Amino acid sequence: MTTAPSHLQAEALEVRYDDRVALRDVDLQIPAGSMVAVTGPSGSGKSVLLWALAGAVVPTAGTVRLDAEPVGDRSRASRLGIALMPQGGALVSTLTATENLVTSLLSRGMPAADARARAAAALAEVGLEEEGDHLPEELSGGQQQRVAVAVTLASHGRVLLLDEPTSELDAGNRQRVLAALRVAADAGAVVVLATHDPEAAEPADAELRLDDGAASWVRALDG
Repeated sequence: MTTAPSHLQAEALEVRYDDRVALRDVDLQIPAGSMVAVTGPSGSGKSVLLWALAGAVVPTAGTVRLDAEPVGDRSRASRLGIALMPQGGALVSTLTATENLVTSLLSRGMPAADARARAAAALAEVGLEEEGDHLPEELSGGQQQRVAVAVTLASHGRVLLLDEPTSELDAGNRQRVLAALRVAADAGAVVVLATHDPEAAEPADAELRLDDGAASWVRALDG
């Protein structure tokens, strides 16, 4: 992970799909070391916000920047160190848990030996050190979710964006995942998780609620 503090900023962010407004005039400033929960009902814009911050959705208006750099498209965002875990995890079904992690790291230019070591460490962080050689179909839904979280953690990204990372997890594994995300934030990452689960939102430093695409702070970073 980079040692330089990062600052994720969205300004007047808007996303429209024809006549439907998915996000409206969202402003965010999230410094390094912060963990922010994005909450709200289904269809409120939580996933759209994460995808816009990750460069995977092009805003209709407004800007997203990491420090002074425009995030741009998903390829540029990835190069800037923005990692995205989409809802459902998006694991490759023909690869084992370890191979899903290693392939992602190799695509970032990491040497194979380093990628294998980092993959093993990330799987251990989410309690799956014994399941690395399993295909996704051989894992439970909760285990697949933890592999997807491990893929994101292994990136050591400057920004980690996770859509429903505690979905399908029991209480113990939810706390394990949240603890791992806290470690990443404490190491200097910006961590943003979209969640419908109040118990997953509670440990975050701040909570941003979306309602029909509009954002308001339930708990702000400045307290």
